[in-house]
This record gives sequence, structure tokens and C-alpha cells, in this order.
Amino acid sequence: MNGLKNYCTHIIALFLLFLTLLCGLILCIPATFQPFFPFQYYTVSMLSRNDIASQQDALELALAGASTENRTVIIAMVNRAYVEGDDKSMLDLFLNSFWLGENTRDLVHHLLLVNVDQASYERCKFLRLHCYRLETDGVRFDREEVYMSSEFVKMMWRRTLFLGEVLKRGYNFIFTDTDVLWLRNPFQRLSFNENIDLQISTDRFDGDQWSQRNPLNTGFYMIRSNKKTVELFDLWYSRREDSTGQKEQDVLDGMLHGEVLKNLELTVRFLNTLYFSGFCQDSKDIRAVTTVHANCCRTMSAKVADLSAVLDSWKRFKRSAVNETSTFGNLRHAACAHSWRK
Repeated sequence: MNGLKNYCTHIIALFLLFLTLLCGLILCIPATFQPFFPFQYYTVSMLSRNDIASQQDALELALAGASTENRTVIIAMVNRAYVEGDDKSMLDLFLNSFWLGENTRDLVHHLLLVNVDQASYERCKFLRLHCYRLETDGVRFDREEVYMSSEFVKMMWRRTLFLGEVLKRGYNFIFTDTDVLWLRNPFQRLSFNENIDLQISTDRFDGDQWSQRNPLNTGFYMIRSNKKTVELFDLWYSRREDSTGQKEQDVLDGMLHGEVLKNLELTVRFLNTLYFSGFCQDSKDIRAVTTVHANCCRTMSAKVADLSAVLDSWKRFKRSAVNETSTFGNLRHAACAHSWRK
């Protein structure tokens, strides 16, 4: 009996000793220690991140997330009409070109998709892209706006205002319409000379990359953030009220072919359509072409049809023998040509 009593006494003593040590350990643990409870740690961590994110600017977070080390971002803008389609959408074609292009897949990591309605934003998040929801002050941009309609012009000016804000935040960017196929990495054809402020695509290239006679196209361009370009965008946007019957591209074209280029001391390089091709003036060499823009086209359905044909031609070229044809073949962009008759 005494043996059992002694055994119980030892057990109790050991238990009290364990409790004493445990209490001492808890009191000594620093306040910053995170207990090893995975769910609790995850919850605290996520709350902390959300608190931080809510205190920061949403646009800055989006830009920083997509930016390269030298603060360069690829920006495209979409609405519901661009992300939906009976068969395939404009956004599908655009992203597919990054997949099928040469040295273009990793560029998607630096693409920021700016969404002007909730439907396109939700689609962007589903695709796990870098997304930014742009508020449009009560104006609805959730449907296709036919080229040069009043709502189309409003959308283009809203885009200009937004891109000017990006420049003011110190980010360089490539702006690209989503009706531009990226078949090769354009950075290999763009100059990194810091003295060049703007490199912009053309509807038709006159043979001289510095000539102001080149008719520019704002569907694809690369711009550096500096005082001159910020002032350019401010001046550009300020002229929207005096531009009845013109889209924003027409206004910029007039500015760069007038005194503004000289007054701001801007250096502008106009891109050769041999590399930066478009439906207005096709590149003659598929081995050289970098991007293909469905310009000179009025409706989205026509653009999707004719860009699909370009992408099919590109896939055939990629499958062909090394020395086979170096042209896109007989692509007449029939759907786009017909779109002007509607």
C-alpha cells in the first residue's frame, strides 16, 4: 500500500514540476513569437496583408506587381465586349499570341490588364493576370463601341487620362490594344536609348523613323516617364474639348506634327511596319514581323476573324521547313474590308 502511495506522490510531483516549467516558458516567450497553429497563423498573416493592402493605393499595387526591375509595364485596356465572344474573344486571341509567339510567354508576367467594367475584371482575375479595375465616373463602357462613335471617343479619352497618371507615377510603359498580336518580343526591336521619349506605331511607314510625315497609331507605343512626356499627356488631354469630330489619336497626331514636338523637345521614333505590322500596311516578311495590329478595321467581329487568319498563318509558318515562304501569304483581311460597308 505504501509503495502505491509513494508512486502516486511521485507522479503528482512530476506533474506539478511540468506545469511550473511550462508556465515559466510561456512567460519568457517574446511577444513577437507566432504559435505553431497553422490555421491561426494563416489567419493572422492574411489579415495583416489585407490591412497593409487597404492602406496602399490600388493602382500603385497593380503597377508594382506587373513592373519590370526598371519600372516598365505592358498595359492593355478591356471591357466586357473584349473578353466575351460566341467562339473566341479578342482577349483570347491577344493572350494566345503571347503563347504562340517567339520569346513572348514570360512577358505576360509584366502585363497589366486595365478593366473598365466588372465583367472584364472578373474574367481577368479568373485568368490570374495582373488586373486593375478602372472606375469611369458613371459612364458605362461595358459593350462594343463602334469605331468613331461618341462612346468610342469618350473611352479613348478616358484611356489617355489614365495613362497620363501612370507616367506621373514614374512608370515607363508599352501600351498595346488587344487587337495587336505579339508574335515576337517587341523589346528586341525597340530602342533603350534614354534620349528617345516615345516610340510609336504607324499606319503607313514612309521609310524614315524620325520623319513627322509618318501617320502615327496609338494602338501600340512605348513611352518613357519624364517631365516632357508627362507634360505631353497633360496637354493632349486638355485638348479633348476642342476636338469635336476627332478621336484622341487624331489630336496627338496633329500635336506631334505641329509645334508641340519642338516646344517640348520631344524625341519621337516612328516604328517601321516591316516589324510592327498592321492591316493598313502589312509587313512583307513574316521572318521579321514582331506585332500585327488590326487597324483600318471597324468592328470587333471583323478584327477577330482576320486576326484569327493571321494567327493560323503564323502557326503554319512555325511548323514549316526553315527555307519555306517568308510572307503571310495572300491575307486580304476580307472581314475588315467588309466592315466599312456596314
